[in-house]
Amino acid sequence: MNSTDGRFTGIYRCGNRSLEIGKKTLIMGILNLTPDSFSDGGRYTDVDSAVDQCAKMIREGADCIDLGAEATGPKSVPISVEEELERLIPSLQAIRSRFDIPLSVDTFKSETAREAITAGADIINDITGFLGDPEMARIVAENGVGCILMFNKRTNGENKTPVFEPVSRRAVRELTESVEIAKKAGIEDNMIMTDPGIGFGTTRAEDAELTAATLSMGLQGKYPILYAASRKRYARVFAGGDSATEAQLDYATAGLSMTAASLGAAMVRVHNVAASRQILDIFDNTFYAFANF
Repeated sequence: MNSTDGRFTGIYRCGNRSLEIGKKTLIMGILNLTPDSFSDGGRYTDVDSAVDQCAKMIREGADCIDLGAEATGPKSVPISVEEELERLIPSLQAIRSRFDIPLSVDTFKSETAREAITAGADIINDITGFLGDPEMARIVAENGVGCILMFNKRTNGENKTPVFEPVSRRAVRELTESVEIAKKAGIEDNMIMTDPGIGFGTTRAEDAELTAATLSMGLQGKYPILYAASRKRYARVFAGGDSATEAQLDYATAGLSMTAASLGAAMVRVHNVAASRQILDIFDNTFYAFANF
């Protein structure tokens, strides 16, 4: 279902849970279980600290939690499925047993996805948009969970991009391909979310272009859009550059969250839930109140 301005509205289904799209801007809280994530690596590597951080983000207004056990930044070191699962499963199980909130797992490996779903994941957030692991779409479809398909400029390489093609056009083209893979595997439209892929092999100018074109990533309003720029290099542009503090990055992220919401994003993925929730409440109480008047 889509609204008059081309945004998706309705229910996004994810396993036995769901998210209502179109009443407010949703927030996905980031929970990194890694020792080497670019922003907060090492803070939540044990189960107790992961559970405590999850509880904190829920109190602050998170609608969904995204757990990641492998860093995917440009300087990150790949890890095995076994190591990813060792980091992920204990915390995922503990969080699932305590909180009734949609849980997303950020992975591009189908073996990890299978085990994560068994442990309680409702959503698989694949940064390759099903273009990396040929088994991923089938695993998601067979288990009836939701998926997030991200455009990733790194996935297909520069040689597949004509020099004259704007990055936003490429994103729409490759997200269309990702959606086709999902649907061919049997994943229903209302279980698919898209992500423009801010910061994955892009320049800051390309991040700006993708942000401005956020609404087009929903492919004519068929799918809700996740926007994820939290503490990334694009946020640093607005936070003072390389010397920016974490607090400054969170202010910049909150600003980008509201910008993305105004441009069509249904949900934003952030480290600091409280900062973005405060800013988004201002936007939501104006935009959605007016839209539903």
